[in-house]
Amino acid sequence: MPLLEVTQTRHISASIRLTDTTAMQVDRYAAFIHASADDVVEQALTYVFSKDRDFQEFLKSSEGTQVTPTLRIRKAPVVDGPEPPARKPANGVANGAHSSAVAAGVKA
Repeated sequence: MPLLEVTQTRHISASIRLTDTTAMQVDRYAAFIHASADDVVEQALTYVFSKDRDFQEFLKSSEGTQVTPTLRIRKAPVVDGPEPPARKPANGVANGAHSSAVAAGVKA
């Protein structure tokens, strides 16, 4: 029996807008828990969705199953072969790599 169990998770890229204050808080919280900003947003939303009883009831209703999507999801490029090597940005500053690890420390 393996010691580790790896769960594959499908990630998508979506575009959202935040106030500058909220964006700064996300970055600061990410630094605080040693995670990526993506992980902070993912875990914060998952936490809120699971704790909001009214939202859970809404999901069970017919209205909750017929929602028009408004999130701007970016289409992933179609890649037939192996992934091409990452290019270095022209300005020499690389964006931080986002890990798919789940942020720890979310309190119930």
